Order: sequence, then C-alpha cells, then structure tokens
Amino acid sequence: GKKSLRQKVADELKHYYDGFHLLWIDTKVAARMVWRLLHGQVLTRRERRRLLRTCADLFRLVPFLVFVIVPFMEFLLPVFLKLFPEMLPSTFETESKKEEKQKKKLNAKLELAKFLRETIVEMAKRNKADTG
Repeated sequence: GKKSLRQKVADELKHYYDGFHLLWIDTKVAARMVWRLLHGQVLTRRERRRLLRTCADLFRLVPFLVFVIVPFMEFLLPVFLKLFPEMLPSTFETESKKEEKQKKKLNAKLELAKFLRETIVEMAKRNKADTG
C-alpha cells in the first residue's frame, strides 16, 4: 500500500545515511590509493577508475550539501536533479536510476552497432560494384 509521511521521511533519511556511509568508505579507500601513488606504487585500471569516480563524487558533494544543510531546500532537489542529472554523487543513486542509465547506454551502443553494420554493408556493396 501507500506509505505514510513518517515512513517516507524515514526512508529518505536512511537513503541519505546509506549514501554518506558509502561515500565515506569510498573516500577512505581512495585516500589509501593516493597514499600508494605517492609512495611510487602503480594502480590497476580498476583502482584508477574507482579513484576518479570517488574524486568526482566529492566534487559533486559540495552543491549537494547545500540542499541538505539549508532548511526546506531538499524540496527543490528533484527539480535540480531534473535539470542537472549528474549532480548527485554516485553513492546516492537509487537502483532504478542505475538501471535506467544502463538501459540508455545499452540502447546507444546498439544504435551505434546498427549504424556501423549498415555502413559496412553499404561499403561492401560499393566495392563489389566497383570491382564487378
């Protein structure tokens, strides 16, 4: 059924708590990676991507904190997320948003593959016509 206002607020607070907790864990791991970099060790590709994502999340956190700190400004958060969808740190994304983003990427890749296949077929037809 429908959730009460108290349950909605509790769910939102839990979501924020989980997001900040995950961001804190990512920040600690990133700090260890930076320490390793400063001492001459080389990061793997996966570690480098995680470090870059965490740094980007920390930079995105600054405007996001304004919405959390200023009273009643969190009601404007959905409007700003519609205008700037990448403003939210990755640890605060819901599963449905992650799935939606993956579907968009997959559709774009499929369209690109379809375009490339059609281009290759057209080039093959032209080459066949030129040689035949």
